[in-house]
Amino acid sequence: MNTNPQTTLTTPPRGILSRRWAQVTVMVVGFAIVMIVSNSIASALENPVAALLIGQLLAVLMLWLYRFAVHRVERRPAAELAPRRAARLLLIGLAGGLLLSAATIAVLAVFGGYRITGWGSISGALSVFGMMCAIAVAEEVLFRGVIFGLVQRRWGTWLALAVSAILFGLVHLVNPGATLWGAVAIAVEAGIMLGAAYAATGSLWLPIGLHLGWNVATVGIFGTVTSGSEARDALVTAHTSGPGWLTGGHFGPEASIVAVIVCSIATAVLLRVAHRRGRILVGRRRQDPSAL
Repeated sequence: MNTNPQTTLTTPPRGILSRRWAQVTVMVVGFAIVMIVSNSIASALENPVAALLIGQLLAVLMLWLYRFAVHRVERRPAAELAPRRAARLLLIGLAGGLLLSAATIAVLAVFGGYRITGWGSISGALSVFGMMCAIAVAEEVLFRGVIFGLVQRRWGTWLALAVSAILFGLVHLVNPGATLWGAVAIAVEAGIMLGAAYAATGSLWLPIGLHLGWNVATVGIFGTVTSGSEARDALVTAHTSGPGWLTGGHFGPEASIVAVIVCSIATAVLLRVAHRRGRILVGRRRQDPSAL
């Protein structure tokens, strides 16, 4: 038997480290797969009734799965999904996402880059809402709940913002009509902003609301495309024209410099709130060796 105290002390942490990274891999890879499946199902829904029912069901299932995984894998309660402030933060996020999208479209319209050409359909807008419920929840659970949360708890808020935003931008390169600039714009305007919303509140409900509000308004109300995806029926039909830096081209308004500026203003406000609330964690935190 080896009775060397130095060996005895150093062996357990290695096992713990190995187990921790296995758990991190399971969380990230597992939820990435679930997000892809959920988004694929939601994007294929065109009937408004089916989209509303199945889209919201997928969102609920994703939230339940996240709670379950956090409890079983991370051994902690999912405080970021606490129901106490859920309705309030979700509504604030929805309103904020709608306003940010409306502000972006308004600036495009002033410069001749956006024009409404007619009425669309309410059923089309409802289909978009159902689809976006699933997409917004799935993406926020993965990129803010899992990735941002894991990085922030170990290395701090600034690295968590950078990592989650970069990965969020990169994943949008697989979309039809995607461009490198579009991915960069998504990372800056959405990835950092949604991470800042999570940091400011410690809750997933605000970034989910912001994400959902932006997507529903951009696609379902104003009739444009988001992240280079295919066009959908919307409340109005619209036409965008002009230089790509202004309108975003085939990628949609998310690749517009206007969206980057508008959302960056919101990001600055959210980061200020996070700082004032003492929610900006700097550097590596001390933690229980058995935690992630």
